[in-house]
Amino acid sequence: MEIPNYGNVEFQAVIFDFNGTLGKEGRIDEEVKHLLERLAYKYTVVVLSADTFGTLEEELSGLPVRVERVSSGAEKRRIAEGYAPYVAIGNGNNDVEMLEGAELAFCVIGPEGAAIDTLLASDVVVRDVKDAIAMLLDEKKLVATLRR
Repeated sequence: MEIPNYGNVEFQAVIFDFNGTLGKEGRIDEEVKHLLERLAYKYTVVVLSADTFGTLEEELSGLPVRVERVSSGAEKRRIAEGYAPYVAIGNGNNDVEMLEGAELAFCVIGPEGAAIDTLLASDVVVRDVKDAIAMLLDEKKLVATLRR
């Protein structure tokens, strides 16, 4: 997609962090699950997580997403690069490297907050993962935010 005075942004995959980004305390809202299904019609959707709460597979069961367990930020970036070009969406320190390698990076400042380095590594900051997904589903919203 061409964003006026910003540049061309092309991607094939959307990579999510799980805890603090997609879910709160290891649980995903039903509306977010529905949005992930819609997003998966357009892009490859991948969730990378250390699974702090032990709910990763249960929460994503039946959804058209790829799930991979990781143990570090470096591992997140390495796996994400296998899906390049990609959009990254995260909130924590272990998301920074993944965000830095992305064509477009979102920081979610949700109920669990966000690390300052994650904020600084992002192109767009949103208050809820639903907002990030909505921007990817309706590119005009993304253009409106990023155009210069």
